[in-house]
Amino acid sequence: MEVPVLCFRLLIRVFILLGVQSDDAAFRIVPNRLQLFEFESVSFHCDGLSGSVQLRGIRNTKDFICDINGTSKVSCTIQRVYLTDSGEYWCETDGGQRSNSVNITITVGSVILESPVVPVMEGDCVTLRCRNKTTSSCLTADFYKNGLFMRSSPTGEITIHSVSKSDEGLYKCNISDVGESPESRLTVRALDRETCPSTDHSFYVLLLLRTVFTIVMVALLLLLVGLLHCGKLRVTQK
Repeated sequence: MEVPVLCFRLLIRVFILLGVQSDDAAFRIVPNRLQLFEFESVSFHCDGLSGSVQLRGIRNTKDFICDINGTSKVSCTIQRVYLTDSGEYWCETDGGQRSNSVNITITVGSVILESPVVPVMEGDCVTLRCRNKTTSSCLTADFYKNGLFMRSSPTGEITIHSVSKSDEGLYKCNISDVGESPESRLTVRALDRETCPSTDHSFYVLLLLRTVFTIVMVALLLLLVGLLHCGKLRVTQK
């Protein structure tokens, strides 16, 4: 009776450890940007949430709710976005667990600024791109922070190396004879060992580590069961 009891206790500990690591919820957007052209399609993904999940939003002071139930990876798609879809969005469970929120801006113009969807960590490299709706060719663009001119780029993008809190602010871009993008906020989180980065890269690293951890724990558990079983057979043969 000792072998099954021991295995059961070990299995319970594995599930507890896995449960502790899955508390963080990640909110992703496809395409991965805060600004969208009108009539584009956008999908919101809620990862790490289980049970009854809702995609919630506040747009033009009106509530938006998309119900998704029963899976740990859920999404909700708006096939064609309009100006009235601009606003704040997040994922939330009926138990009160909530993801980070993002502010989406829809524009009828011809230029948007591609910037990080989630806050970046101090020391990261951040690329801002000025995108033209009608062409994928590189066009010279002017970049602005908090309404003040920063610099021009013949490639239509600039990179901020090793960002710091002083780089936080509202950014926009302008392409001559084409138009100006809306503003989007760049948020920088202070580097803290106790704070987990919220970038997409760190999220996938976390998923990889959790998968490896699960495989190793299950392998060790099976090995232990096999050793205990062999030991029991030897005792029986004697």
